[in-house]
Amino acid sequence: MDCVRMVHTRRKFYDIHIATKSPLAEEALRQIAALYAIEANIRGQSADERRQARQQHSRPLVAAMYIWLNEQLGRISGRSALAQAIRYALNHWGGLILFLDDGRIELDTNTVERAMRPVALGRKNALFAGADSGGRHWAIVATLIQTAKLNDVDPMAWLTDVLERIVSGRTKQNQLRSLLPWIWKNPDPVGVNTG
Repeated sequence: MDCVRMVHTRRKFYDIHIATKSPLAEEALRQIAALYAIEANIRGQSADERRQARQQHSRPLVAAMYIWLNEQLGRISGRSALAQAIRYALNHWGGLILFLDDGRIELDTNTVERAMRPVALGRKNALFAGADSGGRHWAIVATLIQTAKLNDVDPMAWLTDVLERIVSGRTKQNQLRSLLPWIWKNPDPVGVNTG
């Protein structure tokens, strides 16, 4: 099941509210804003802490929103833009609520999209790949670099250290997890061993 971005759902209601001043669209925006407020309060916490907070605070709001959306859909014209926005939310509900049970998942993917924007903007520069395999390798490297950046890790230091550890055999296969960017610790944080 895909993780559907809440921002898309919110945008549909926002556009309707701006165009029509619909009180129902405004209420949908208010409910979504309450979820974003919870996310702002738990930003930076561990995945387990975020999951627990979401279970306690977000899950009841999401359950109430689901009931409310279904009720509103039965009250309005099925051909209206508002009905389309509600159907969009309900049709993608499974993806919209994935964040509740996994603290690693964001409410929306804006952070990842912002991180990937330079990659998307520079994709013509990657035409040198010359083959599908080259393109796949470029995508893997771009993903590794962005993952390091998202975890406040210097990509060059991380990749240099990880590749050296793997090639030299200092890190065994059963220890590879310790090299993930969200676990990795720079053995030379000051840059003393740069020779």
